[in-house]
Amino acid sequence: MPERRPIASRDTKIAARVAQWLVARGVSPNRISQASVVFAALAGLAFWQSSLADGLAQSLWLIAAALGCQLRLLCNLFDGMVAVEGGKGSPDGPFWNEAPDRLADVLILVGLGFGSGAVVLGWVAATLAVSTAYIRELRSAQGLDTDFSGPMAKPHRMAMTTLAAVLAAIVPVMAGWPVLTIALWIIVLGTGVTVLRRSFALISALNATGQRRD
Repeated sequence: MPERRPIASRDTKIAARVAQWLVARGVSPNRISQASVVFAALAGLAFWQSSLADGLAQSLWLIAAALGCQLRLLCNLFDGMVAVEGGKGSPDGPFWNEAPDRLADVLILVGLGFGSGAVVLGWVAATLAVSTAYIRELRSAQGLDTDFSGPMAKPHRMAMTTLAAVLAAIVPVMAGWPVLTIALWIIVLGTGVTVLRRSFALISALNATGQRRD
C-alpha cells in the first residue's frame, strides 16, 4: 500500500466517527474524491465572483471560498479513511485518489488568480502545485519512499488560501497590496521551493541506488 500523507486530524475521534458514518451509509471513497472537485470548483468560482463584488457581498464570496477549500480538504481526509480504515477501497481507487486532487488544485488556484486580479500568477501556482504531485508520484513509482515535504505541500497551500480568503473578507488590502495577491505570491514562491526540494531529493535518492533506470 502506498504511504499516506501524515494528517493529525485522521487520528481524532470525530474523524473516525464521521468515517464510520460514511461507511455505514455506503458512501464510496471514490464518490468522496469526486465531491472534492465540486467543492474546489465552488471555491474557485467564489474567488472569481469576489472580484466582481464589493462590500458585504465580496466578503461573503470570500468566506464561501474559504469553506470550499476546507470542504475539499475534508474530502481528501475522508476518502482515504473510508477506503483504508473502512475497507471500502477499490481497484481504481488510486486514480480517484490522485486525479481529482490535481483538478481541485487547478480550480482553486486559478480561481484565486481571478479573484486577486493576477490570473497568470494563478496559473503559475496551479502548474507548480501539479508539479509537486508529479514529482512525488514519480518518486513512488521508482520504489522510493513517498516525499510529502513542503514548505508548500497541499495542506500548506490550502491553509494559506483559506487564511487569505478569511483575512481578505475583513481587510482586503494590506500595505497597499491586495491580500489575495500577497497570498498567491507566497504560494508560488513556496511551491517553487517545494518543487526544487523534492526534485533534488529524488535525484539524490536515485543516484544513491546506483541503478540505471532510463
